[in-house]
Amino acid sequence: MEILLEEFYKTDINLEKFHDRKVFIDENSYQINGITQSGKSKLIKSYLLTLKKNAYLYINCNDIRIDVKTLNSILNNFCNKNRIDTLVLDNYRPEIEFANVPQLIIASQIHYQFDALKTIQLFPLDYEEFLAYEHKYDSSALNHFFQLGGLPIMHKIQADERNLFLQKILKYNLNDIEFDIMCYCAKVLSQKVSAFTIYERLKQTRKISKDKLYKSFEDLHQKNYLHSLEKFNYPKATKKIYLCDIAIKTALSIEKNFSKLFENMVYLELLKSSTKCYFSDGIDFYLPWSDEIILCKPFADERMLFKKLESIEAFIFTYSIKKVTAVTMNKEGSISHPLSQVEMVPFDIWALGD
Repeated sequence: MEILLEEFYKTDINLEKFHDRKVFIDENSYQINGITQSGKSKLIKSYLLTLKKNAYLYINCNDIRIDVKTLNSILNNFCNKNRIDTLVLDNYRPEIEFANVPQLIIASQIHYQFDALKTIQLFPLDYEEFLAYEHKYDSSALNHFFQLGGLPIMHKIQADERNLFLQKILKYNLNDIEFDIMCYCAKVLSQKVSAFTIYERLKQTRKISKDKLYKSFEDLHQKNYLHSLEKFNYPKATKKIYLCDIAIKTALSIEKNFSKLFENMVYLELLKSSTKCYFSDGIDFYLPWSDEIILCKPFADERMLFKKLESIEAFIFTYSIKKVTAVTMNKEGSISHPLSQVEMVPFDIWALGD
């Protein structure tokens, strides 16, 4: 095992061109959480390349040559002997014990309760981060975003291989029940869905216990493969379900519903900006702290939007909504309304706004 650690220690880290993310690592100790292919390893390696080569030890815990019991018995001494300042345990497993080093960085899909470690939650690329991968910013960028989604690796995958690639990495990183849940949720994204509803559907095609499905459903949320949105003022009501990345919809389902996909994309932008929101009847997203409503209307015009406003006017009045934003594909403009400021904003402008 010591020979293997020497190999890890002496091996140079290689990193192709790295595009900065909106989060970064400094001299503190961290745990970095995110779904598979969200960029955890690249974020860590970009940081390590700013350090002296002999000051860090990078271990990918997925290496099948690692014997955990032996590693635990020698890791601390190895770090002391080689004066390791920064220890990285990528793809961390809880059975691996930490060494006593000045800086510890672990990366995992699962969040662990370690008080001494700061947490970085790394989501797939938001639209602004995605644009760093584009050769030029024009009308094609948004179309590319719909096709590729937010996983950085997708920029290297050929178009005819993308769906199979996503299916493969999801099957590898999820158990069978989790994968089946993801397939079902890909069909009903941006809709109200409960764990019981999923259980009722899946038990028709496979043998499954309710307890295992509920546990898998919760695990997918904890690992951020799925996100649920609460109804305003009704915390016990059935929540809306959203996928962690819009490209998964196409990879796991042949059903087409662009409006729902567009809503999922808008939700992810709100999520990544840490904007607290809810849904309500006829309202896609309500932002209480800014008194704003966001409507997802990719192909709306003034007439359609005005009709929509009439149907939610009671909500606008009751909660003193100051602003209504209709996020569109390319339509831009404003509508006169006696109670609120109403604007139609193209997604690319909205997503890049403050």
